[in-house]
Amino acid sequence: MSTVLIADDDPDILALVTFKVKQAGYHLVTATDGAAALAAARETTPDLVVLDVSMPRMSGLEVCRELRKDAATAKVPVLLLTARAQEADIEAGFDVGADDYVVKPFSPRELVARIAAILGPA
Repeated sequence: MSTVLIADDDPDILALVTFKVKQAGYHLVTATDGAAALAAARETTPDLVVLDVSMPRMSGLEVCRELRKDAATAKVPVLLLTARAQEADIEAGFDVGADDYVVKPFSPRELVARIAAILGPA
């Protein structure tokens, strides 16, 4: 079973994404800020990391950058889930090494489909 780390500081979004991803059959690890997400990724080495960009303590961009620097997590796919929809924001996400970028508001079904496209079925 693939493990997905989901990090978002908005409890409603975290609950929604957690519910949908768990319902799809993936194992979950969650975090509510960037520093906790980085620590969890280093501890569990998930199969995929879903990061909000705007989080306390460390942004999702900073977390992604750190994951790419560490040999243990450098190849873990990262999906950014954010309200930042400007072209420059999307470009910045891919520049730090994100594999996919989903803009809020988002379809939970589409998010699960994108996760499955990266990981394969649960």
